[in-house]
Amino acid sequence: MSIEVTVRHIEIEKEMHDYAREQAEELLESFPRVEYIHVIIDGEKHYQMAEVLVQGKNHLRAEASESTDSLKASLDKAFDKVEKQLRKSRDKVQSKRKARSGKSDTVEV
Repeated sequence: MSIEVTVRHIEIEKEMHDYAREQAEELLESFPRVEYIHVIIDGEKHYQMAEVLVQGKNHLRAEASESTDSLKASLDKAFDKVEKQLRKSRDKVQSKRKARSGKSDTVEV
């Protein structure tokens, strides 16, 4: 499980770098299938962009990007989007397993 934080075109404070890493670690704890998280922070004068790429077992992949005036807001929104995608993927797999096991248990007379 690896976390990579890349900063482009701007310099950020260590606290923001640590904040992005903490958000990624929370995501790893919540979703055990996740193996790799890459956070890309980019910015110019009037916007700060955060992009989060997630890869995991069984072809799990999620990505989101967000641009706002604040870097922290961009990070929060991007991680929320990725978390929503991962939750949807997990729920889809769980519902398919339940449906599959339910079909094999029922016997028609």
